[in-house]
Amino acid sequence: MTTSRLIILTGASRGMGRAMAGRLLQPGNKLLCISRRSDPSLAAQASSRGTGLEQWEQDLADPVAAAERVATWLAQQDGQAFDEVTLINNAGTIGDPRPLATADVAVLAQAMRVGLEAPLLLTSVFLHATKDWRSVRKVLNISSGLGRNAMASQASYCAAKAGMDHFTRAVALEEAAAPNGARIVSLAPGVIDTDMQVQMRATDPALFADRGRFVDMQEKGLLDSPDAAATKVLAYLERPDFGSKPVADVRDAA
Repeated sequence: MTTSRLIILTGASRGMGRAMAGRLLQPGNKLLCISRRSDPSLAAQASSRGTGLEQWEQDLADPVAAAERVATWLAQQDGQAFDEVTLINNAGTIGDPRPLATADVAVLAQAMRVGLEAPLLLTSVFLHATKDWRSVRKVLNISSGLGRNAMASQASYCAAKAGMDHFTRAVALEEAAAPNGARIVSLAPGVIDTDMQVQMRATDPALFADRGRFVDMQEKGLLDSPDAAATKVLAYLERPDFGSKPVADVRDAA
């Protein structure tokens, strides 16, 4: 079967990223997953479904190296082979939740590189490499409500997601004026029961005053599973109005 859709997905080895990867393993798709570790079960699924899959073990804490590798890989692709090309910037980290005054600067720097620098650089090389392709081009940045509403002890995560939202707004303006401009959205996916949530619920409340809020949501069943969240996010990606609102929430009405 001729490949008609190319997707690059970061943070594909766990949580919602892993669930999205599994759903994207469909005939006709070519999927590149970028994570710190590969997943043998994804490779097995891809083989059984006849899907093209590459998995890179790439640390996005070195965003320049990751972006350069993606640029080289895209230059090797046949741009005329795809009806649609999509970049999903999903990877992120909450680092070590605590007040900024007591934070480890190395942990802060890593959180910003993974959560903001890597998406910015990957978006740059993706848009440059595909600008003359015939394909419909999309960029989906996975943001968070914490990019729009501040929370104590989450300064790096809030900053990364707020930066993601705002660079998305800027790029949307640029692409609106470009031939075959890409459609770009920074999307809040709702509250999901992932490893990040487990980490926040396990944090010392003396360092993270809102810990009880997340414990309460988990106890009341208010968190989406990674699979349910992946379903909603990928459905948003397929909406005909995708890109009309650069900063959005998965719960926005169609």
